[in-house]
Amino acid sequence: MQKDINNGTEKAPSRGLGGYSNTKATLALAKASFRSIMRSPSAVVFTLAFPLIFILVFGFLGGGGTRIDVGITPGSDINNPVTGMLEKTGMIRLVKDKSKAEFDKLLEKGNVDAMVDIHRKVNSAAYSVNVVYTSASRDKGGILKSVLNNLFYDKTLKPAVAEIKESTVTGREYRTIDFILPGQLGFSLLSTGVFGTAFVFLSLRQTLVIKRFFATPVKRSSIVIGEGIARIGFALIGALFIILIGHFFFSFTLVHGVVTVINMLLLATMGIIVFMGFGFIISGVAKSESMVPPISNIVTLPQFLLSGTFFSIEAFPTWLQPISRALPLTYLNDAMRKVAFEGMGLWDVKFQIMILLIWGIVIYAVAVKVFKWE
Repeated sequence: MQKDINNGTEKAPSRGLGGYSNTKATLALAKASFRSIMRSPSAVVFTLAFPLIFILVFGFLGGGGTRIDVGITPGSDINNPVTGMLEKTGMIRLVKDKSKAEFDKLLEKGNVDAMVDIHRKVNSAAYSVNVVYTSASRDKGGILKSVLNNLFYDKTLKPAVAEIKESTVTGREYRTIDFILPGQLGFSLLSTGVFGTAFVFLSLRQTLVIKRFFATPVKRSSIVIGEGIARIGFALIGALFIILIGHFFFSFTLVHGVVTVINMLLLATMGIIVFMGFGFIISGVAKSESMVPPISNIVTLPQFLLSGTFFSIEAFPTWLQPISRALPLTYLNDAMRKVAFEGMGLWDVKFQIMILLIWGIVIYAVAVKVFKWE
């Protein structure tokens, strides 16, 4: 100890020339945590492998959009303009060479969406088209009905009763990947934020690592911020990888190129910060590592299934849609799609961002109450 000459009191020696730096400690913790994440198979699987598998499946198999199977009734006139026009739509697959009994069974099960019986009218150049739909495939039957009304009210098939003026509006093609990729990106961020954060802080607490930190000058905030930086950095690398794979291999739409990518990464940063709050809550509530997966699944599964990750919310029953619209992942997915495909800026999706911020405030208010250091 050193003695102050002026008042005779003793002072503790200083910690080196520059003093202790919590900034360096935070960055060191972030670096160590990032290395740990990169070596974790589960982190790589949830952040990269699962989303990429879904993107590959939908990219290769879902690129054609809606497919309608239409059976041609045995005995129909095959060489006619009707079948040719149906095939040219690109969404209709004609099923032939089956018996009437086989087609009846396929219709009953919904394996065939409709049956058409085509014959030339007696003493006429026009054709008669008789369509049989099935209640097992109402949605596709409605699409087929619309196709028939648009394509076959034609002067070659029916007498014209009105002059039809045709025009084509050039639009941006909406592919399956444009819907699926933002959902899978949200899936990745939610998994990383919830599972990663919950397991890490519970493990650090149980192995007394945090207690050892307390014996050092490092602040508690440095521990949280360091882990947070590592999680955010890893999540953003995964998000960028997913976006680039989707764009260059499956023509995922990025309206404004690099600007759109940056906006998506900013949204991803907001999303991962909000989802980490769930992880903090779970690590505080769970008493053992075996409790983390079931509690985490209670948080993540409803969002995976109901937040428009795989299917549009509009396809859900009316009573379920308000629940879907209350989940934070719904707004992240919606904002991602608007930015990527519609070319909107962050200000244009301010409502979605506001809902995420509200969720973040509520989640971290709860996390402060339940999070445990020891």
